[in-house]
Amino acid sequence: MWMIGRRVRRGVAGMAMVMLAIQPIQASAETLTDALIDAYRNSNLLEQNRAVLRAADDDVAIATSALMPTLDFIANLSGDHPHSEIYANPVTGAVTRDNMIGTAQLQLEIALYTGGRNRLAIESSKETVLATREALRSVEQDVLLNAVGAYMQVLRTVAFVNLRENNVRVLQQQLQATRDRFDVGEVTRTDVALAESRLAAATSALEAARGDYDVARETFRTAVGRYPNNLQFPGALPKTAPNVDEAVLIGVRTHPDIRQAQRQVTVAEIGMRIATAAYRPTVSLGLSSQIDSQDRMDTHALNLTMRQTIYQGGQLAALERQSISQRDASRSALLQTTLSVEEAVGTAWARIEAATAQIRATELQIRAAEIAFEGTREEATLGARTTLDVLDAEQELLDARAARIDAIATQYVAVYSLLSAMGLMTVEHLNLGIQTYDPAGYYNAVKNAPARLSKRGQQLDRVLRKLGKQ
Repeated sequence: MWMIGRRVRRGVAGMAMVMLAIQPIQASAETLTDALIDAYRNSNLLEQNRAVLRAADDDVAIATSALMPTLDFIANLSGDHPHSEIYANPVTGAVTRDNMIGTAQLQLEIALYTGGRNRLAIESSKETVLATREALRSVEQDVLLNAVGAYMQVLRTVAFVNLRENNVRVLQQQLQATRDRFDVGEVTRTDVALAESRLAAATSALEAARGDYDVARETFRTAVGRYPNNLQFPGALPKTAPNVDEAVLIGVRTHPDIRQAQRQVTVAEIGMRIATAAYRPTVSLGLSSQIDSQDRMDTHALNLTMRQTIYQGGQLAALERQSISQRDASRSALLQTTLSVEEAVGTAWARIEAATAQIRATELQIRAAEIAFEGTREEATLGARTTLDVLDAEQELLDARAARIDAIATQYVAVYSLLSAMGLMTVEHLNLGIQTYDPAGYYNAVKNAPARLSKRGQQLDRVLRKLGKQ
């Protein structure tokens, strides 16, 4: 970050050195960027919401099709039983006992006027598409943020396991030294019991830490799509904003949840116009051409129909009132979403500052605890300190190191949470350098409602079949 980043750069660098020091050196370590890329590529949640967006795209095509004419082919075959009557052709005089009559008809119909409802439906569908795109961006942010949290949790648990293992080794040595001193009469059996108790507690904590690591691996697999492999501690913190007020302004302008809520307000307002237009008449034009198998005559018809609802049991008025309530609800939802985003920004900023302060404090605590532990251990060899004093000093050093690890992991998650609250937790803003899903590609292909038998429709069928196999 611009402000906080400068404040904690030394702490982050020092923490990275500590993390590397307590982990075994491993080749081909993977980075946070690698995990984010895999999370984006492997996310079933993203695939689900992309399909939801494509369905919304086709709603535009469905609404557009209402402006186009419909052409139907109608065939009918009918007859009476029993065949009791004899029919004679008036021209040829031929006699037949077949009373089956077949007709074939082509019927064309187009809506000339609907009070603007059809075009308003297209406008509403387009706004819904834009809202669904913002929902997809929000899901992308959640997927990437979950990957960051899972990544840092694995690093945190690995560090805790290493610290616990080191603590067990130190306590084993301490226990052996205490037993040796007991054998020569320098300490009592109580000192040995204290050392044994601390070793048992440390062993229990180690097993708990290993269990936490196994849980973190499973969480990582869910978030990223695979198990972790030699995770590398991330480098510098990403930039966010110079202060919390600027961060709030950016979040209000760019967060996908707010943009989605804004689009939903527009959809609700269009819904009110559609409800009002339902009072207007509709005019439609129909053309039909029919062939009758009995008399071999063609029949052609032209129909111009106007329909005006006079009374519908109060349904139109109820729909209009309902649309007003939905408009009011969407406006309130927008205000609440804005407050939630502002709260998320402020919360993330506060966590960053708290973690930054904790890192600085734990650095001082670790240096003091190291000096205290070394001094207590030397004094114990001279008989000026008890075994319990040494164990307490060693535990304080361990707690300080653990607190530092936890603080730095919390800081990283908080910074990325701030990016998410600002609406910037995206592949493009993080510069992951991978090809992203184009939300407008499918829309551009279907917005004009191509028929299935058309060339464009056949191309779309192939695209959907390909997507279904992924």
